[in-house]
Amino acid sequence: MTFYTEEQIRQARKVDLLSYLQRASPSELVRVSGSTWCLKDHDSLRISHGKWYWFSRGFGGMSAVDFLMKVRGFSFVEALSAVLGNSGYSVPKQKEPSERRLLLPPKSETSDQVMEYLQRRAIDPEIIRYCLERNTLYESRDGRNAVFVGYDELGKPRYAAIRSMFSEYKGDATGSDKRYSFRMKGIQGNQHLHVFESAIDRLSYTTLVKQKGFDWTKDSLLSLAGVFIVKRDSVVPKALEHFLEIYPEVKTIHLHLDNDAVGQGAAQGIMKGLQGRYQVWDQPPLKGKDVNDYLQRCIQPAVGCRNNP
Repeated sequence: MTFYTEEQIRQARKVDLLSYLQRASPSELVRVSGSTWCLKDHDSLRISHGKWYWFSRGFGGMSAVDFLMKVRGFSFVEALSAVLGNSGYSVPKQKEPSERRLLLPPKSETSDQVMEYLQRRAIDPEIIRYCLERNTLYESRDGRNAVFVGYDELGKPRYAAIRSMFSEYKGDATGSDKRYSFRMKGIQGNQHLHVFESAIDRLSYTTLVKQKGFDWTKDSLLSLAGVFIVKRDSVVPKALEHFLEIYPEVKTIHLHLDNDAVGQGAAQGIMKGLQGRYQVWDQPPLKGKDVNDYLQRCIQPAVGCRNNP
């Protein structure tokens, strides 16, 4: 076992994270602005003025040793070895996190409230029943929330979006893995994937396709569980990146994100991130804020809608 003197430990603790990464792994660093940096794989971990803080996780530290122990999972001795550079010690890959435990909200014995809620949002009843029968949608036991479930390739639930039917609340169930957000795989070999911000937008698009008399189970559909303003170009959301890895037959991607700055910024980031690899079409709704807003406008005779949602 390697031992270090008190002086070596003191010197190692003086090394700030930016100085360490500039020497050991400069490709991980991305300048945000001025003296503020983030990590290529974790843009919410910010480094500035000798300190670092991981905003999405709610913790930080002062030194490279703190970072290696808290974020990379190193032991104290491993962190010292990495910082001091003894014996050509190289920085290993970040340890894979253990599988999260998804805590699904208790399920109601009925689906009356969720059926009524989604039909008020103009979703076709047949499409609602399709989801209920496959357990990708259910009503919470208290009758207040619609729960949209995403499964992994083995049929295990790994994600759940919770949408209040009586307020503006929406969020993810504890332990959700966004790689498996609410989705529907199209028929075997189909090369088209349609992408949405939310589960309700996904169901709204399906309703529009059904209203036109087309096969609404033909193409693959994926919700992203929301999008956010990012500081870097070429950002591909985890859910989309994972779907493309699992289903390499996809060649054409249709983006139906919201008609606002965040949605269109996300669309441009995705298009840049996938440039040269896929044919990507930016197809926001022609009217309204999002696909559901457009669907509800379509069912009003005075407003009408056009062919492309």
